[in-house]
Amino acid sequence: MNKKLEQLRTDYKNIEIPDELDLIVEKALKKTNKNRRSYKWAAGAAAAVILFIGSLNISPAMAHTLSEVPVVGSIVKVLTFTEFKVDENNYQADIKVPAIKDLENKDLAQYLNDKYLNEGKELYEQFMKDTEDLKESGGGHLGIDSGYEIKTDNDQILSIGRYVVNTAASSSTVMKYDTIDKINQILLSLPILFKDERYVDIISENIKEQMRTQMKEDSGKFYWVTDAGLEDEDLFETFDSIKKDQNFYINQDGKLVISFDKYEVSPGYMGIVEFVIPTEIINDILVSNEYIK
Repeated sequence: MNKKLEQLRTDYKNIEIPDELDLIVEKALKKTNKNRRSYKWAAGAAAAVILFIGSLNISPAMAHTLSEVPVVGSIVKVLTFTEFKVDENNYQADIKVPAIKDLENKDLAQYLNDKYLNEGKELYEQFMKDTEDLKESGGGHLGIDSGYEIKTDNDQILSIGRYVVNTAASSSTVMKYDTIDKINQILLSLPILFKDERYVDIISENIKEQMRTQMKEDSGKFYWVTDAGLEDEDLFETFDSIKKDQNFYINQDGKLVISFDKYEVSPGYMGIVEFVIPTEIINDILVSNEYIK
């Protein structure tokens, strides 16, 4: 066996199980089917994913070791697993639930597919509840459109974006991403990619500069950012910093893309906004250039 893989297996077996793991698994189980066999299986899957991803967050060196493992090609498909639809006068819902197929890491695939199905069910159930509430209060208009799009699909990276558009008096749009390393069969996160937490400040400052530049070059763009020549800056909450687990994906060019939901850093008419982060400003703090070029 490859020595790096053997060392990785040893490191994995020596991972200290966090005290809060039981609570995390318990929460995951509450969202699964009540069948006892499903409970046992889901617990194993949740624990495996949490431990493996957690170990990578704790040890950048472990993530770097993974990036050097010889590659084996992998074809992964994303299909529509099920669809919840409602078309009743002023109440429309179209909720498409994706499913990942042919991922070699079956635990990870099941973890993601369970998450997507639970999200879809929760959206549908909440929509039906809101619909009944509206009818009881005299009626109105309510709509939800949820689906997915593939942002990146190449030999190594699969980035899936799941969107939810709610429509009532106004509309809101939320986007969530999962980025998978198809070769090493792991789910990526921002902490995995970097040596330490310096990435939060470095990326945040670059985004603010991009915001200011875009506003100077295009009067149609507007962001809630300081030092952009805006009047009454004290009347709105300005963007200060990304979250440690900020929404992101890796695009086809191997660039890190940071995403913000509608209303998160700008007025609603701007919709979802994205910022491509120049690799040169984060290169020194990346664990490796395996993913971001």
